[in-house]
Amino acid sequence: MFQYNAVNRPVPLEVNGTPAIPFQGIHQYQPNKTKAAPPVRSCTNYPPDGNKVVDSLKTALLKCNIRDGITISSHHHFRNGDLVMNRVFEVCAELGVKNLRWFPSAAFPCHAPLIKYLEDGTIHHIEGSLNGPLGEFVTQGKMKGLGVLRSHGGRWQAVQDGEVHIDIAILAAPTADPFGNATGDRGPSACGSLGFGLVDSMYADYVIVVTDNLVPFPCIPWQIQGNYVDYVVVLDKIGDPSKIVSGTTQLTRSPDRLYIAELAAKFIDAAGILQNGFSFQAGAGGTALAFAIYVKELMKKKGIKARFVRGGSTKYLVDLLEEGLTDYILDGQTFDLEGVRSIRENRNHVATTPFTSYNWHGKGNFSTMVDVVVLGATEVDVGFNANVVSHSDGKLLHGIGGWQNCLFSKCTILPIPAVRDRIPVIVDRVTTLVGPGELIDVVVTERGIAINPKRTDLIQATKNSGLPIRPIEEIKEEIERLCGGPPQKPEFTDQPIAVVKWVDGTVLDTVFKLKKIPETSLSSGGGD
Repeated sequence: MFQYNAVNRPVPLEVNGTPAIPFQGIHQYQPNKTKAAPPVRSCTNYPPDGNKVVDSLKTALLKCNIRDGITISSHHHFRNGDLVMNRVFEVCAELGVKNLRWFPSAAFPCHAPLIKYLEDGTIHHIEGSLNGPLGEFVTQGKMKGLGVLRSHGGRWQAVQDGEVHIDIAILAAPTADPFGNATGDRGPSACGSLGFGLVDSMYADYVIVVTDNLVPFPCIPWQIQGNYVDYVVVLDKIGDPSKIVSGTTQLTRSPDRLYIAELAAKFIDAAGILQNGFSFQAGAGGTALAFAIYVKELMKKKGIKARFVRGGSTKYLVDLLEEGLTDYILDGQTFDLEGVRSIRENRNHVATTPFTSYNWHGKGNFSTMVDVVVLGATEVDVGFNANVVSHSDGKLLHGIGGWQNCLFSKCTILPIPAVRDRIPVIVDRVTTLVGPGELIDVVVTERGIAINPKRTDLIQATKNSGLPIRPIEEIKEEIERLCGGPPQKPEFTDQPIAVVKWVDGTVLDTVFKLKKIPETSLSSGGGD
């Protein structure tokens, strides 16, 4: 059964057997419940010497009461270099376990081998960001359950609020001790922060830490506390940290995109945002990385220092810290090896979690305190609504990451190319709604800058700036003339394949199966 929500999108009232609440509007849904809680355990059930190491993943899973229909969770700090979860589900298949729900903070192309376990019923469905082949698989309508796409903050909210119960959490840790204390900032497979795995450790029934660098107690610093951990497993190799740098975390070389990044930097200067003590967050896309470089040059020229920058940390943010241009990096995940080095060596490079940064059902979070955030998108419409999980062709290829959560900054800017592969990016109505337009303030393209009419303060501040500020409708019409018309709208069946959750746990939109699956798709613009 479907119901139209507050933004006129049809959404199911039940998702994978669980009642769902349609999106009610920004700030409208107020929870009235208590937090979920894991079972109470007794120290009498754990070794008094603190040694929780067992001989294999199979042993650990059996000790954690692996069985049909339960939920297994994991984090994605290794991004496309994860070597653990394919092995976990291989063991589950060997044990004959069926109908599992996988609840990752994100899945990547390296997890393509899991498709065979979706096909044979070992995994029933995935609730987490779907990048690459898994997104393609779900687009084809082949997954038995619905995909559930949540932001990083929405994932914490879902666990905290009891919407998702984790039976077994698998936490890959580059360094750990036998008690289960673990960190990600050191060891042969160092990947930086482990913040996305913290909620799993706190709320799961059972927690397994998997490491390839076991050190004597205590593992210092610890990002995961051993008091939450049931078992520790040692493997030869848990991840390839060089692959935390994915295709979307490379600096753009496109002249158009560099121009867009420069325009975005000039805009925040003209708007009066670029002041001493300001804060910003730039996404990990190529244009956002270039924006960080242009902002750095403006900061040096004006003698400005930021109080903090938010990450996804990259070498570009590390440069700001090491050159004295910011007091702190508040790091949610680490996007390159310079970020890994910095978070290990610099006390002002601070590992954070979705609880502190993004969780909407808390007593505040960092996202509302950021002065300006610069993010990517696959589509934007004339109402400033934006999409990051699918393209105009309807294919589901990306996750949300922290994208939704960042929309609550004081100024949200989307620097995007007006055209991708000769297809307009500004449309009448986005294919999938991921970010409501009332939270998106500025769209920057190589054809001009559009300011949301609701932001009269930004319009007034930049009216004499000399920047190419234009109505979004005018930019859209110009693009369509150049491309020979608007993009062809995809045709959908009435079969839902996934839902998009809002930061408060309500259902924002539904992704439907395409009548015809395109052979190719556009370049990335989403989160993870």
